[in-house]
Amino acid sequence: MLLLPALLGLAFLVLPLAGLLIRAPWSTLLERLAEPQVLEALRLSLMCATVATVLCLLLGVPLAWLLARVDFPGRRLVRALVTVPLVLPPVVGGVALLLVLGRRGLVGQWLEASFGITLPFTTIGVIVAEAFVAMPFLVISVEGALRAADRRFEEAAATLGASRWTVFRRVTLPLIMPGVVAGAVLCWARALGEFGATITFAGNFPGTTRTMPLAVYLALETEPEAAIVLSLVLLAVSVIILASLRDRWVSAP
Repeated sequence: MLLLPALLGLAFLVLPLAGLLIRAPWSTLLERLAEPQVLEALRLSLMCATVATVLCLLLGVPLAWLLARVDFPGRRLVRALVTVPLVLPPVVGGVALLLVLGRRGLVGQWLEASFGITLPFTTIGVIVAEAFVAMPFLVISVEGALRAADRRFEEAAATLGASRWTVFRRVTLPLIMPGVVAGAVLCWARALGEFGATITFAGNFPGTTRTMPLAVYLALETEPEAAIVLSLVLLAVSVIILASLRDRWVSAP
């Protein structure tokens, strides 16, 4: 009885991707990929997603450690707030970033007045928007790895005289490295595909803020075949990410 709805569900998920592959201009694919605007959007997307992932690692790993290892009042509320960007519409996230980091925002006006730093509609703004929506993936992954790690190794290192920083660097971090890597890869993939927060907070300026998803949206209005080519690149990246993490995130235990 479940076979028919299962097949319908599979068709619902697979047919749009199959349509993308069928309608792709394969004969001119390489030529279109070599177009300057495509290469520019691809370069900007890869650079911004990579920098956003590094930012998420620097901030997200300590945050995950705090949630996993420190018992403090309101920890459940903090964990809920950390995961809000997962369910928050990206456009709303972009509006929130504007209200805080915009030129008249709570923090943005101070940054501009004190340091001359303006984040909206800049490449740095793209990185900030991508990090905002992608960091929860890293935090959740690393927190889960920290909770699953055997703390006896850390306790043994501490009894031998190792400092807390040494224990974290030499014992804890190697133990949770698979979770850190998985979270970083998912974080990078999410940042690469970010659209709503980016276009709201950073705009759509060629060479500055126009990433691959924004280029797809723009090309769809004027040149559908170019949009298909750009979509194929993002699809290929998604498939590679899922294939590389299949043992941890996709395969059944």
